Amino acid sequence: MKDQLREFVLDTLREMNYDVSEVTGDTDLGPAGLDLESLALADLAVQIEDKYQIKFGDDDMESLALMNLDEFVDALAERLSTTSGADAS
Repeated sequence: MKDQLREFVLDTLREMNYDVSEVTGDTDLGPAGLDLESLALADLAVQIEDKYQIKFGDDDMESLALMNLDEFVDALAERLSTTSGADAS
């Protein structure tokens, strides 16, 4: 599931015109890495909500900007596992 989530996030970022060719799991989503601004993070969150029915609150947006790609994918997988049971593992 994590591989699917990672690929979806990277595909979505490509569609948003971000260069993800050099992105690794350690790449920060915020200013130290991809430099996603709040609108880009919100757009990414909406795309994930639509695809996976995961909801993000306002507090989530601030913490997402501090995560790297691996941490973000782990957080998504954890949310999916709590909303859909054992299927998400």
